[in-house]
Amino acid sequence: GRWGSDQFDNLEKHTQWGIEFLERYTKFVKERSEIELSYAKQIRNLSKKYQLKKNSKEEEEFKYTTCRAFLITLNELNDYAGQHEVIAENLSTQIIAELTRYTQELKAERKSHFHDGRRAQQHIENSWKQLESSKRRFERDCKEADRAQHYFDKMDADINVTKADVEKAKQQAQMRHQIAEDSKNEYLTYLQKFNKDQHEHYYTLIPHIFQRIQEMEERRVGRVRESMRVYTEVEHKVLPIVSKCLDGMTKAAESIEPKMDSKQVVESYKSGFEPPGDVEFEDYSVSMKRAVSESSFLNARGENRRRSRSKLWPLLKRNKVRHQTTPTEATNKQIKEQKTMMLINVSFLIFSLPVFLHSISQCASCTKHKMHCLRSLKRGVSSQGTGQEDYSHLPPEQRRKKLQAKLNDINKDIHKEMDQRDALTKMKDVYIKNPHLGDPDSIDPRLEEITQSLEKLQLEAHKFEGWLTEVERKLLEKGSESQRRQSSHFDSQGNTPLTNNYGQNRESPDGSYTEDPSTETTMQFKSRSTEFDDEFDEEEPLPTIGTCKALYPFEGQNEGTISMAEGEMLYVIEEDKGDGWTRVRRNEDEEGYVPTSYIKLFLDTNAKGAMTYI
Repeated sequence: GRWGSDQFDNLEKHTQWGIEFLERYTKFVKERSEIELSYAKQIRNLSKKYQLKKNSKEEEEFKYTTCRAFLITLNELNDYAGQHEVIAENLSTQIIAELTRYTQELKAERKSHFHDGRRAQQHIENSWKQLESSKRRFERDCKEADRAQHYFDKMDADINVTKADVEKAKQQAQMRHQIAEDSKNEYLTYLQKFNKDQHEHYYTLIPHIFQRIQEMEERRVGRVRESMRVYTEVEHKVLPIVSKCLDGMTKAAESIEPKMDSKQVVESYKSGFEPPGDVEFEDYSVSMKRAVSESSFLNARGENRRRSRSKLWPLLKRNKVRHQTTPTEATNKQIKEQKTMMLINVSFLIFSLPVFLHSISQCASCTKHKMHCLRSLKRGVSSQGTGQEDYSHLPPEQRRKKLQAKLNDINKDIHKEMDQRDALTKMKDVYIKNPHLGDPDSIDPRLEEITQSLEKLQLEAHKFEGWLTEVERKLLEKGSESQRRQSSHFDSQGNTPLTNNYGQNRESPDGSYTEDPSTETTMQFKSRSTEFDDEFDEEEPLPTIGTCKALYPFEGQNEGTISMAEGEMLYVIEEDKGDGWTRVRRNEDEEGYVPTSYIKLFLDTNAKGAMTYI
């Protein structure tokens, strides 16, 4: 129902409170939006902080499934942060902005309604004042008329008063009665007007104003209800995408493969070295047996004495000879014994020296082979700081990977330089044809610089191609040699060669890997430089990205251009890169560049950067 008309002040207070509540709720949603934005920013910064950094060691780590899963998790987390930004944006546009605008409108509407109410109230008050004024005037005039009548009656009854005075009093009384009558009529008029205004005020104007205020308040409450519904709806809308982000994180976790990661570890640190062969038996007793057969001198010595003399006899006996007593001081028997011992020692030395040297070489070969095995295990750590240009400090397999990666980078740089050279060449041609656009000679220094850079890069590429071919050839040779060695091992078990075959591989003192120079000179291999040249000579035809129509005829007399007639349709295979030329094709055998301003371009809708030149 309608509100009472006597509650004007209360309604004014209530509607003011309603506006303040609306502003408070708007502030609440705004702070919630700021929290969502701050949270999204922190999540994005967290994701960015742990993202893969280019040209860093972390790039190699992301070949493991755990690191790839972590990268997917970071990307999903970034998308998750984006949904909180969507929440903040929707809260801002659908609630905050709308409520702010509606609050201003509500204030203006409320002001208008209460202005009309105050005006109606002022009107009824003015009508009441007029009624009261006319009433007091009528009362005053009536009293004046009664006094004038009483004075006339008194004058008329007095015999001493002249007739003229009586007549004058009579006229005065009649005039006062007339004034009182007029005041009465005026009072009645104002009374009727006030009653009419009062009825209209309380039954028409004020109820109508209150009705509009009531409708305004109900709209305000309805808007609050709608805003609260949108508040929850905004978050409900992003829940499916948030759920997809969480599902993506779950799938990333499920994609982790422990066996695959361990396989990657094997692949990353595979050295390409062959496993060490069996340790060979070194027979030191050969020299001892031969020495015993020549003389019975050692029969009187113990086994320990015999072993030590087989190794240190020449040095020890030389020292003893130097410190022997002179012939004049010794007896003849002692002299004979010394001569006999010297002859025995000399004969032993002559006989056992080759065997002794062979034993030493066998020890060195064995020690060298063991050091080769140990260094092959430590090479990944000890050679980290000795980065050489050809990566010779790395194991063969790791060296091959590094050389291949370096060669790929050089080829990318070569492609970039060639693209720049082609662009500058076309620009120079444009300047030659249109001197007002620029000086063609100004491009020559840059072209010369690019040419020198290309030559340097190509030399680098040839150098790394040679190293890579050498490594691949030696890996193949080692594989075949290993197979032959295994087959020979199974065919002739028990026949152990005197020399260690694994000693062919040599290592430098710092632990770097080198090969036997004899194998480098005897084996021939094919150079990979021809493959490098073919990579740039044989290019696949470019795909068609759209069509074009010739607006003007073009002769195309210069090298690299193609002629066209006005209205002719051609295929577009390369867009204008900013030099004013577009590459087109007429058929399989005819293609070239035409001025971009001479054609109207129709690129496919899925072509990147599609645009029309007119």
